[in-house]
Amino acid sequence: VVVLSSAAIGLATFALRDNINLFYPPADVVAGKAPTDRSIRLGGMVVAGSIERSDSELDTTFWVTDYEASVPVRYSGILPDLFAEGEGVVAEGTLDDSGMLIATQVLAKHDENYMPPEAQHALDQATKNTSSTRP
Repeated sequence: VVVLSSAAIGLATFALRDNINLFYPPADVVAGKAPTDRSIRLGGMVVAGSIERSDSELDTTFWVTDYEASVPVRYSGILPDLFAEGEGVVAEGTLDDSGMLIATQVLAKHDENYMPPEAQHALDQATKNTSSTRP
């Protein structure tokens, strides 16, 4: 029974490993802590003035920050209605060789009071680290 249970758990874990996408704040991505061979979630705030939209396609490039570091994101598709500069966002995708996140999905906060818990934690940590280094 133990051997069969262990085998079943091992097979389930192996099958699900590609479906796991972990959350990373921009500071961790810039530090090289995020994997480049699997899907991740990047969360933070859209940098003001960073949104660049293609004139002929649905391609959009923007930067996401946690106020410690910023990561460029490229997305091809229709962005959520609430996507805007200075607002919270979570982008899901893979990192390319240059450190840009090639997003397959972009999620924006749904009202002015909501922030994804992972993104809020990363922003709180960045704010704490920034304020502790100031004189």
